[in-house]
Amino acid sequence: MSHPKPLHALAAAALAAAVALGPAHLAAAATPGQPAQGLPTSEQLTAALLTVDDVGPGFTQVPSTASPSAGPSTMPSPANGCDALSDLVNMHTGIPGPETPHAEAELDGPGGNPMVTESLTAEDAGKLTTDLDAATAALKSCHTITFSAGTNDSVTFTVTPVTLGDRQDAPAVRLDGTLAGVQLNAFVGVERFGTVGMAFGFFQRGGDSSQLASFQYRAAVAKVQRALGATAGSTTPPTATAPVTQGTSV
Repeated sequence: MSHPKPLHALAAAALAAAVALGPAHLAAAATPGQPAQGLPTSEQLTAALLTVDDVGPGFTQVPSTASPSAGPSTMPSPANGCDALSDLVNMHTGIPGPETPHAEAELDGPGGNPMVTESLTAEDAGKLTTDLDAATAALKSCHTITFSAGTNDSVTFTVTPVTLGDRQDAPAVRLDGTLAGVQLNAFVGVERFGTVGMAFGFFQRGGDSSQLASFQYRAAVAKVQRALGATAGSTTPPTATAPVTQGTSV
């Protein structure tokens, strides 16, 4: 017997890891209320996200206010069991402030199966390197992690390094677990495009094939490269950036 509500809640908790592993939680400290210059805007990042037209028939887009990273109040302490990764997920499930260029999307298949999440955040190249190094270390340090969504249900996943896309050194893992006899499987991947960090998540129940996860991940990477004029794995900034504000001459 399936349990769609707790399964969907646990999926949201697991995929919060994908968003939390992006650089949003340590985004560059720009002047409050002022967008960072020389970086893509939130609007440009939004245009680079996957949409229902990119992932195939049967998917619907979930409003961002209902996405897995809506905030700690909707998902208290979702992870434990692997200190580095649990701390990262539990501390940083909220979205960044308006001064940080950021965009994210959740796309759900029929009945929430599968679920795809993508998060894009732009920040200073040096800080992005630091943030992605921390995320990579967290992924490599984990062998198991337990997710809860504030319900009586929790699932312990085994964590295994994988390659989701074309770059062998792009950090990614698969998570495998079961709930009430239902097989649960997720993939989390992190990529950089110059000054933009991407966190990707894919969750499915009742299956464990990596084929669709890899297809959606590759589609996400290709769209970011195309929309932002950036190369996956490169430290060269995207060609799509916010216009530089010129001072008024006297």
